[in-house]
Amino acid sequence: MRLGFGAVLHACRERAGISQEKLADMLNRSRSCISKFEREHKLPDINTFLIWLDKTNSRDVGMALMGGTDPATILQTVLQVVGAA
Repeated sequence: MRLGFGAVLHACRERAGISQEKLADMLNRSRSCISKFEREHKLPDINTFLIWLDKTNSRDVGMALMGGTDPATILQTVLQVVGAA
């Protein structure tokens, strides 16, 4: 299981029930760009990150990340909410 920043972005998108294609449209990015963010091959800029959180209803997750909470802890919590853990 991936436990980094990209995994958290992926979990937020999944929790919101949004496909990579749909989120790409919302962020004015390509689907491959979204995939690169989720696989940690690329980091989103702060504006993209904030819009991602807004579009996926994940402001709480963003605050936890910015507050220094470990991504693995956040991921575990998000997965519990969606019933995947």
